[in-house]
Amino acid sequence: MSTIFLDLPLIEWIGYGASTLVLISLSLSSIVKLRVYNLIGSALFSFYGFYIEALPVGIMNLIICFFNIYYLRTLLFKKEIFDGIWMTAKDEFVTLFVNRHMKDIQRFFPDFTPESINNCHILMAMRDMNVAGVFVTSQAQDGNSQVVLDYVTPQYRDYKTGRYLLKRFNRAFIDKGVNRLTSSTQNESHIKYLKNIGFRPTVTDDTYALELN
Repeated sequence: MSTIFLDLPLIEWIGYGASTLVLISLSLSSIVKLRVYNLIGSALFSFYGFYIEALPVGIMNLIICFFNIYYLRTLLFKKEIFDGIWMTAKDEFVTLFVNRHMKDIQRFFPDFTPESINNCHILMAMRDMNVAGVFVTSQAQDGNSQVVLDYVTPQYRDYKTGRYLLKRFNRAFIDKGVNRLTSSTQNESHIKYLKNIGFRPTVTDDTYALELN
């Protein structure tokens, strides 16, 4: 580790890198991502500590690695109970939920307002009896329905919620005359999410569609 890079030994760069990863992990809202970044950072810190013979640093971070591995295993392999509620009208709970998360919602749906939900299909997603998100679509027009809102709270952003709702309520949408869902966005993370749950680009710019039948 005596290699010099930008006037610093490589081992020091490893220490700086470990510090950066741990710092990034503390800024993440996703618990899984937090654990992954923290695991990598603590592993590098453990190596750094043992290499410079700072045993307290090496041992402590090695223990943190084991904690991260344990909780990651629990998060990734635990069996969750999903459920969903179909609503035909906006109620006070939906309004409360939307208002509580409005700032985060408008990162992905900048033009959204609570009034946008009026006269829409509303699905509430539950995970282990905790509210995970809300999925709102317009009434069907010629078999098409526009996604007005598809919001999942940060701790549940792993695609499972969206996939569950679309699978669970696929037939319900079709029975209400909806054969195609469309969503328009320019947000890169939202585009990635749409593609992961089955939406595909259309000939219209920034619009993605999912065929239900």
